[in-house]
Amino acid sequence: MCNCILFSYIGLETAHNIFQLLLEILTVLPEEINSRHLRLGANRRNQVNENFCQIAPQVFLLLNSYVQSMGQNEPGVLKKVFRCLGSWLAIKGLQTDDPNLHILLNYMFQVLVNYDSQSNVHNSASDALCSALVVIEEATAHKALASILFHGVYTFVDAYNMSVAREDTDKSVNYCRIFTELAESFLEEMVLYPDVEFGKLRTLDLLLMCVGHHDFEVAEITFNVWYRLSELLYKRNEETLNSIFEPYIQRLIIALCRHCQLDSDHEGVPEEGDDFSEFRRRVSDLIKDVVFIIGSSKCFQQMFENLCNQGNLATWDASEASLFIMGAVAKNIVPDENKIVYRVVEAILNLPETSHIAVRYTSTHLLGELCDWIEKHPQYLEKTTFISSCYSIAKNICATCKQQMASHFSGLLQIIQAIDTFSLSNDATVGLLRGTALILGQMPHDKITDGLMELCKTQTMPLSQVLKEDKTAVKEGTKTDPAVWLDRLAAIFRYTTPSITNGQMHPCLPVVETIWPLLSETCNKYQADIRIIERCCRCVRFAIRCVGKQSVSLLQPLVTQMVQIYQVYQHSCFLYLGSVLVDEYGSEPGCVQGLIDMLQAFCTPAFRLLESNDGLRNCPDTVDDLFRLCTRQVFSINFSTMMN
Repeated sequence: MCNCILFSYIGLETAHNIFQLLLEILTVLPEEINSRHLRLGANRRNQVNENFCQIAPQVFLLLNSYVQSMGQNEPGVLKKVFRCLGSWLAIKGLQTDDPNLHILLNYMFQVLVNYDSQSNVHNSASDALCSALVVIEEATAHKALASILFHGVYTFVDAYNMSVAREDTDKSVNYCRIFTELAESFLEEMVLYPDVEFGKLRTLDLLLMCVGHHDFEVAEITFNVWYRLSELLYKRNEETLNSIFEPYIQRLIIALCRHCQLDSDHEGVPEEGDDFSEFRRRVSDLIKDVVFIIGSSKCFQQMFENLCNQGNLATWDASEASLFIMGAVAKNIVPDENKIVYRVVEAILNLPETSHIAVRYTSTHLLGELCDWIEKHPQYLEKTTFISSCYSIAKNICATCKQQMASHFSGLLQIIQAIDTFSLSNDATVGLLRGTALILGQMPHDKITDGLMELCKTQTMPLSQVLKEDKTAVKEGTKTDPAVWLDRLAAIFRYTTPSITNGQMHPCLPVVETIWPLLSETCNKYQADIRIIERCCRCVRFAIRCVGKQSVSLLQPLVTQMVQIYQVYQHSCFLYLGSVLVDEYGSEPGCVQGLIDMLQAFCTPAFRLLESNDGLRNCPDTVDDLFRLCTRQVFSINFSTMMN
């Protein structure tokens, strides 16, 4: 009535403009309640929130009147009304039994069930509806609204299917968001009262329908629901309850397996770092989280049967995806399992040479994840094919089967010597070096020194060659990059951990002393390059940690070089390495004064750097590392004083 009087008095166009302006104000006002930029105390913010709750019915009345006056079929009007409504639905403590609100929701449903709704209106209606679904997470406090939304969302199934048929991914995403919010809101109801009222498990069918969408980004929207479901079921820890949700998790895993298939024309191993590889990683994490609901063995068997059922019709990409999913749960397989795993291992070891390289790559990863099972079945370690094919995941096998793998050290060393002829990432190579170093640390001391020397030579020889070349030829991540070889050396020293008794000479000491001049030369040549210097300091740190106090012969030349370079280039990694030296040698009376001198030499350039404009803000690493060095120095001095 008020709208009609206003329109007749000032004219339709002018009234429309006024309402447009009013809508903008009403939209942004609720959004500011929780803004950090609004400097309000908690009490005042709560008071404003209560005021908004009190006037919300008038806002709903105004929005409803505006739609009725301007026409329900005006896309521009509906878009702004829905956007404003979404803002108000985000207010905490809102009364949701208002009839005008329910009428506005009905307008939303009309837009969302319509196949031909304009995209911008569809988006704003979806946003507003998602806000309403968040409100009803407390269903008992908003039972009327919960009932309207619960039954209303189920009417969108045909519209979703039409969006898929028309390949309108934007609308499919909107429906998936709505179904996901519905599941989020009623998830506890589904767990507490499965298939009763708001706990209808049909809601999970809506999610699985979205997981089956051809675009993996649509499927990924639902992931948080499955995570939350696994948390709730894990806390309940009831087998009968898990069995209710088991069929849904099985369907989820099968659908995710299809999404994880590489393109049939893909060449080489699965790529790392792109969106699809990140999706596969998240799928692996999700499956690890939910697999307890059906059991890892059952999931593993399900994927194996999926492979077997394809028979001669199996494609390499479908097989690789099944193997990938099996790899996600392999660590949970009990070592005593004797029905399926051995068949999988035998099949992998007998893969024909013509198998796609991605299948072989994923198979070797699966073998690595089965390391606990293989430890209980050492006969498979004797397979030459196995040893030569697992280089990319040897860190798992070697870490678990150190004793059994000792006899294979020479074979692994041969693989490492030829490893740069393979198409492997540096991470995979470092993984093999790590595993080999773990084996080396378990060998007799008289074999460790020679073994470590040979292992390090595979990295020091190319590093030495790089140092002879012009440093302008360095290309990050390639064989001309010193950081590649330093990372590998660091892995070797980090994981070569023999047991040493008091008074026993460390078998790694001769190797560390031999390699030190090369590391020193690297520091000198690349002292201006923070990336390489950080790698070099890391390598030295693990070498010192490996040998411990017996590396004291390196202390004086190392400290001298660090101090000299730090006067010119304030790399904070030198401060961190200094704290490691204090940690190792600070309790040695003969080293205390030298370490104090080192700290004093570091302080002058470090303070000068921090006292510059925004020095503390711009150099947080220097602050952290200098503080660490100082605290360790104080502790070591006090400890040394007490000992004396």
